[in-house]
Amino acid sequence: QLFDDPALARQLYSEDFSLVDVTIIPDEDIMQHRSMAALTLIQKHIRERDLSDLMDRLVTIMLTTNMTRQQVISLINYMVQAGNTSNAEAYVRQLAQRVPQHGDELMTIAEQLEQKGIEKGIEQGIEKGEREATLKIARAMLQKGMDFATIMEMTELSKEDLAKFGH
Repeated sequence: QLFDDPALARQLYSEDFSLVDVTIIPDEDIMQHRSMAALTLIQKHIRERDLSDLMDRLVTIMLTTNMTRQQVISLINYMVQAGNTSNAEAYVRQLAQRVPQHGDELMTIAEQLEQKGIEKGIEQGIEKGEREATLKIARAMLQKGMDFATIMEMTELSKEDLAKFGH
């Protein structure tokens, strides 16, 4: 009764609904799904080891259907977040080259992925540098005769980390 359309709410929330197992639908049939073909194909294959095997079929769908800008962005974001590909940025750039009508959207996503990769690399480099500095300090503390417990407390290193120095 609290819904604007109680009859519709009752239908949506209390009746059975159909589920479709896209994993058993042949790719050739999926290719005929017009505006939903790309999403259905990606949903079917999202857990595969490498989505690059889908490149040709995806390009065909994107060239032959009128996907909106938002559909393209949603599809690629889903692929990047949930899928498996060795290099998502390169995959998206390749799509952009092969599907020029969506090149702007795809290149924007590829540039965002590249930027994230750069930021992650910088972050990892900083973390590695900090760890190396901490290990260097701990080594010097050990050489000065400080005990393991004090060094562990001050550096937040583990006993295993300190054991690597051979003391």
